[in-house]
Amino acid sequence: MNTREYYVDLLNKHIENPKMIAHCRASEAVLRAMAKRFGEDEEVWGIAGLLHDIDVEWTDGDSKRHALEGAELLKSEGLPDEAVDAIMMHNEMATGKERTTLFQHALAAGETITGLVFATALVYPDKKIGSVKPKSIVKRMKEKAFAASVNRETIMECEIIGIPISEFAVLSLDALKPIAEELGF
Repeated sequence: MNTREYYVDLLNKHIENPKMIAHCRASEAVLRAMAKRFGEDEEVWGIAGLLHDIDVEWTDGDSKRHALEGAELLKSEGLPDEAVDAIMMHNEMATGKERTTLFQHALAAGETITGLVFATALVYPDKKIGSVKPKSIVKRMKEKAFAASVNRETIMECEIIGIPISEFAVLSLDALKPIAEELGF
């Protein structure tokens, strides 16, 4: 596996949209926190979070291609097989399979909750992640019209792997607060 700096450069080579880069950076932070919680390799999980959407711009988010094409690239870039697999499986539609492993569920839930956190921060007066409370995340989970494109079922995969949603909200916010300014929040 290459260095984090190498993979950050790779991400920046393939993604131009600053909001998408912020999403990838946020996903990295949440996945690192999840890896720590489960005693998994923080570097591998973090890099998977960072790179999970590397192909989103060149596939134009096509649900039949997104993640599959990125997985091909990342395999050739030295990413471990387990990370490539989790990246591929974060888009079940492309694979036609269901997520089954801890890493697969963690990446799917971890990258998805970032959208809910960002949307929640934006309704706060200061628009800062640091102001968001875990209970607000849990409350917003129940409001289907709020951030309607955020898949709540995917976020709830945290419970399949043993993290109650209330704890997952805390874990995610704690992971994002230290890098919030870099993310634009």
